[in-house]
Order: sequence, then C-alpha cells, then structure tokens
Amino acid sequence: MKFGFVLSWVGPKQAVEYARVAEEAGWDGVFTWDGVSLGGTPVYDPWSVLAGMALVTERVTLGAMVFPLARRRPWNVVKQAVTIDHFSDGRLVLPVGLGSPDDGGFSRVSTDTVDRRTRAQRLDETLEILALAQSGEPFSWNGEHYRADDLQLAPRPVQERIPVWAVGAWPHERSLRRAARWDGIIPTDLRPGRDPFDPLSPAVLREVVDDMAARRGGRPFEVVMEGRTDGPDDAERPDAYAAAGATWFIESRWDEADDATSLLRRIQAGPPRSQA
Repeated sequence: MKFGFVLSWVGPKQAVEYARVAEEAGWDGVFTWDGVSLGGTPVYDPWSVLAGMALVTERVTLGAMVFPLARRRPWNVVKQAVTIDHFSDGRLVLPVGLGSPDDGGFSRVSTDTVDRRTRAQRLDETLEILALAQSGEPFSWNGEHYRADDLQLAPRPVQERIPVWAVGAWPHERSLRRAARWDGIIPTDLRPGRDPFDPLSPAVLREVVDDMAARRGGRPFEVVMEGRTDGPDDAERPDAYAAAGATWFIESRWDEADDATSLLRRIQAGPPRSQA
C-alpha cells in the first residue's frame, strides 16, 4: 500500500514546503484540494499550488482531492494538467468527482452545473475529451455540453496518459461504471441511511473491490481510501483496508482542531506503515 497526505489547512507557500517535507518523511503522495468559495475559508488555486509542489519534489505522486471538473472547461484542464505533468516529470494523477453544491463556485454563480445529473454528464464528457486530447493528435467531440472541431492540443504529457481516480458511490451503477472506465476508484458508501463522510468499512470495501475487478476483467486498478491516523505506528485501519484490496491510503485531516502546525507534525512523523 502507498500513503498520501492532503494538505488541507495551509497556504500556498506552506503547501510547497510541506510537500518537500512529506517526501523526505517517506510519504508516497502529496495532494492539495480544489475549491472556489467556502464561506470565509481561504481557498487557493490547486494548479498553482501543484506547480510549486512539483518543483521542490522528485518522487511523490501529486494531485488534488478532488478536482470537480464539471465547472472547468475541458481544454483548459488539459493544458493545466499537462503543464503540471511536465513540471513533475510525469507524477500527476487526477482524482475527480462531481463536486459539491456547497461550494459557491457551483451554487452562487451563474451556472447550470448545480444539479447532480448535469455535473455527472459534464464530468463524463470532460474525461473523454481529456483522453482524446492527450494523444497530441487532432480530435473532434460533439457532446451534449461540449463541442470541439478538429482541435489539437500539444504537447502530450510525459506519461502515456495522466491517470484518473474517480469517486465511486457504492452501490450506484453510473458512478461505479465511471470509476471502472478509468484508472482508480475513491469509494464512498452511499447506501440508504449512510453518511458519505463516514469511513467506509473494510467489508464494504471488499465488495467494491470485487465489483471493480469484475468490471475491469483483472486489469490493474488503484483503490484509494481516505482516513485519519494518529501516527506512524497507527496502521490498524490502513492494514484492514489493504487486506480488503486498497492500494492507497490518503491521510485526510479536516477537523476544525487541525491547523498548519498539527499537519506539519503529522507529516514529519511519517506514514503509518505496518511493521508486520
């Protein structure tokens, strides 16, 4: 299992410095986050933060948890992502989801992307356009929300194609089908009566992993779990997730009690790798 860290409550300069520290402390991935307007919470552009992080690291995987692509123009996303991929020598991944209407970037601006169905449609079209555009060859697209005519976007990324990790809402068919179409799943439990912010149980994760394996016919696939640990020796939950088929554990600390100081302390302590 690999271990990542979300830099939740830090400014852009701190994020760049913390990414360097995280690499030195043995983490496998460092992630920022993507928002526009969350009340008075400071929010920074993730692409700019990722550019800085890329330039001070050499090994860690980079991304944002998560990119709500429904509010971005697909061709702009291609240019931003490919630029970061070149900055990082091919270390970018694209965790993606529908995004939340709680973000003023959806609900407080003139847009038609607030309802879930429209956000899902735009996300699916954007992902298909991203895949076509990264070939470096001319392509056309005529969808419900976007159109491109003989468009060519150069250069290609350093990677063959930048991997996509999609949020997958268990047991919703369309969401799971989207995740299986790409390179990884960030599973959430959306069964009736469940709070999507509650941790996914290892038993449910095993169901998700088995479902993905059947859909993908055995092709390699990332299973990305988020959670919180108290230190490098607190590997009980990551171990249980690994046994159920998870390939990544992302340390995600969003409590109000967390701040830049507590995040740095946890980063410096290192990932919760099992000693077994």
